[in-house]
Amino acid sequence: MGFLAKKKISVSFSLGRGSSTATKRIKKEFKDYLGDRNPPSHCSGGPVVVRHNSSVDLFKWNGVIMGPSDCPFEGGVFYLSIVIPSDYPFKPPVIKFKTKVFHPNIDESGNIQLSILRKKYWTPAMTIIKTLLGICSILTDPDTEDYMSNPISAMYRTNRDQYDKIAREWTRRYAME
Repeated sequence: MGFLAKKKISVSFSLGRGSSTATKRIKKEFKDYLGDRNPPSHCSGGPVVVRHNSSVDLFKWNGVIMGPSDCPFEGGVFYLSIVIPSDYPFKPPVIKFKTKVFHPNIDESGNIQLSILRKKYWTPAMTIIKTLLGICSILTDPDTEDYMSNPISAMYRTNRDQYDKIAREWTRRYAME
């Protein structure tokens, strides 16, 4: 089991929008994730459950990433929103951090600069969980090919100690509540 306990859940899947290809694929990914005997220990995701009727919107997920050890994000719990397009898996999901993160590949609104999240580099072989693993990897090893043009990127390149200090401070402030 991953760091989030997996419960047997009985919810009705709301087909909502999207092609049957997208719906089938998303259901399969979620079912595979729930049945995985060795899921990733540091990230998790799943459809948003609508409280009043226990229905599930397959095209809106929440994600959680545990800050990797031996980096400024260690010990943090980072929440993400995941919006899956109706033509998934042929287009990538839109994933944003809900938790504030001081990182060269993440802007102040939580947008993530990662090549696999762009249509040009996305392939239908990718899954939501594999994408979350890719996001985990940039926390410890920023994607230097995909830096955003911002002061954080400049600091990461020119003053790594200061970058690490501020990233740790933000992790304590925003991801350890």
